[in-house]
Amino acid sequence: MIATSSELSIMVRRCLLTCKPFRIFVVGIGFFSLCFLMTSLGGQFSAKRPGDSPFTIRAEVLGGQESRGVLRKISDMLEVIMKRMDALSKLGNTSDAHRLDELSSALDRIQPVGLVERIQAIAQNMSDMAVRVEQILQRSMAGNKVRDGAFGQCEIPKDPRYPDCPSKMDWMRARWTSDPCYAYYGVDGSDCSFLIYLSEVEWFCPPLPWRNQTATPTLRPPPKKQAVFQSDIGTLLEQVGTGKESLSFMKRRIRRLAAQWASAARRLDDKLRSHWREQKRILVHVGFLTEESGDVFSPKVLKGGPLGEMVQWADILTALHVLGHNLKISVSLKELHGFLGVPPGRGSCPLTGPLPFDLIYTDYHGLQQMKQHMGLSLRKHKCHIRVIDTFGTEPAYNHEEYATLHGYRTNWGYWNLHGQQYMTMFPHTPDNSFMGFVAEELNETERLSIQRNKVHNMALVYGKEASMWKGKEKFLAILHRYMEIHGTVYYETQRPPEVPTFVKNHGLLPQQELQQLLRKAKLFIGFGFPYEGPAPLEAIANGCIFLQPKFNPPHSSLNHEFFRGKPTSRKVSSQHPYAEQYIGRPHVITIDFNNSEEFDATIREIMRINVKPFLPYEYTCEGMLERVHAYIQNQDFCSPEAPFPPVNSSRTWPGSPPSPFMLLPNSRILTWASNASSFSFWPPLSALRLLASLEGQSCVKACQSAGLICEPALYRFINIKEAFSALDFQCEGVESEMNHLFPAFSAEHAECGLQQDPLLYSCAGSSPRYQRLCPCRDYRKGQVALCRDCL
Repeated sequence: MIATSSELSIMVRRCLLTCKPFRIFVVGIGFFSLCFLMTSLGGQFSAKRPGDSPFTIRAEVLGGQESRGVLRKISDMLEVIMKRMDALSKLGNTSDAHRLDELSSALDRIQPVGLVERIQAIAQNMSDMAVRVEQILQRSMAGNKVRDGAFGQCEIPKDPRYPDCPSKMDWMRARWTSDPCYAYYGVDGSDCSFLIYLSEVEWFCPPLPWRNQTATPTLRPPPKKQAVFQSDIGTLLEQVGTGKESLSFMKRRIRRLAAQWASAARRLDDKLRSHWREQKRILVHVGFLTEESGDVFSPKVLKGGPLGEMVQWADILTALHVLGHNLKISVSLKELHGFLGVPPGRGSCPLTGPLPFDLIYTDYHGLQQMKQHMGLSLRKHKCHIRVIDTFGTEPAYNHEEYATLHGYRTNWGYWNLHGQQYMTMFPHTPDNSFMGFVAEELNETERLSIQRNKVHNMALVYGKEASMWKGKEKFLAILHRYMEIHGTVYYETQRPPEVPTFVKNHGLLPQQELQQLLRKAKLFIGFGFPYEGPAPLEAIANGCIFLQPKFNPPHSSLNHEFFRGKPTSRKVSSQHPYAEQYIGRPHVITIDFNNSEEFDATIREIMRINVKPFLPYEYTCEGMLERVHAYIQNQDFCSPEAPFPPVNSSRTWPGSPPSPFMLLPNSRILTWASNASSFSFWPPLSALRLLASLEGQSCVKACQSAGLICEPALYRFINIKEAFSALDFQCEGVESEMNHLFPAFSAEHAECGLQQDPLLYSCAGSSPRYQRLCPCRDYRKGQVALCRDCL
């Protein structure tokens, strides 16, 4: 018999932990060839006797004492080899690899015919291997002496600028085998390789003086190129790819709207007067469509599933392409790895080179995937990321430490991004950037045709899934008294029982057929779900009146399951707050559906009025191109912000005491004084309007009440004690702390609080204890995302 299976596994693990990859390969082949040959000769594994070496071999094979003696000789040879390999593992020289390769060839020459002859041949070859390993060991030790004299002993540098170097070295010693990416970067278990990695691949240790610092020169960014509007969508369609129904849906949408995008690009180009625009290298990684995230959307495209996300992503891709940027699209982890340069392994190591993109658009799924596969590079490059986020992420939820300490931690927040790196479908969260989507525009002929051909007693229900119709019988019965009701509920074989028999159900319709139905219907009625989808805007654009339920109390993460766990405290007052707030009557009517009398009266009112097709400018192709262009050319979250106010700048401020603010005529609103210090900033300071909220009022509401928009980018200019004085707040004390409501004034204690962490500048949030200082701004007509001077 030979050594037990547990003893063999100990030997293999020992070799794996101590040998360099090429040594593991050579010795592994020899060892497993030996095991295979001996077991094929009739050996069996047995328990180990007390006192035996891990590699002691006990033979009960044909051949008697002679074979036992030879096997014992093999055992001795294995012991010698392992001792030599232990010593070799501590050396850094790889120049003798070819000599070990010669050793492996000895195994190929084992061709004995008889049992004893085979065993003797094995023993002789193992003896030869031991001799050659001894020779390599001697040469390697001599070479190391030379290197040690030149480089020292690779001791851990003591540099106060790199305080984490010692702890990172300890971590590498214990865990460097936990991810193959370390070996990919040359880590071999020696302290020298750890230091090289930690100083040249990561940045926890100082540069090593004995290393050639020109080996990894700093790469200059590529030269800037001009972006040119492009109308040909052929290359975009090729990049979107195939193989998923979701991708096919997006491509159909891109084709259908191509002419409108091209026309919008010409108009925007004229508006910008062919202004020079920098072409950006952009990666779009649609994380929710990757197989690794589950891709629950693609199978439901043809079964009434949600399409809003795919509508938005299709429009984002088209906008970036038409604006003339260098675009790459990823819908799989394999594509993401290739585009970013992710090293092989489990994601613990940085990227193999500089980030090859200026901007990365993704979603929360993609963000999580990048965290798993980019290692430390995500922290280094996260300022380039833009997260498409339907419902918004408020700063209190985004700040990891603050969210954890104050109960704002959810499954989706805590990424420590700048608030405006999150981009929403509707402009409901000023702390984020409004990305949006587009609805199809009508030409004048189509508008007139729709107005002539409207069926004034036809209603279409917003609800593709049968479950949405449950419990709606009461007000549907009232509606049925006045109008013919149509539905587009998905079904496979039988009519869904949730849909009343008096409803004409068309089943799930392709987009063009749905458009034709919307052009006939006078009323588009919502059931309260889904929230904030694109369909109501498409209906309004086709001349429908949108009737929706009012929520009392408003839905939020505090009282509604759908919003629970989402990184926002927003209170949703209706199914579609944007339509309610920014469009309103007569196109949008919001009522209490539980009040039968009000519902009946509203239907009779709708029968009497006529409306024209209407589409807000910000949801046209031109409006989206204008907005995305402004973001790309002006938003910069990578460059460090200069401190404000600069040293001695207050000496140039007018007034006594000096202040950079002045009152607008006949108003309590302050603006930036034209003769105060000028700063190059976007949005420009000319747009700033400073006011104080009421106690218990958020800055979102305070700015809205003044006909303005809260602008978090301008917080840094009002987070100064002079802002309190300008608003006539008498501060007995001024404190600075991390609080998402600051800057704010506490009347109870006459205390003024300044914001300590810029990541917590937040338009959202209120408290009855505080009056908040709010940086509001004006906005362009039909484009709330941009101020009047923002283009």
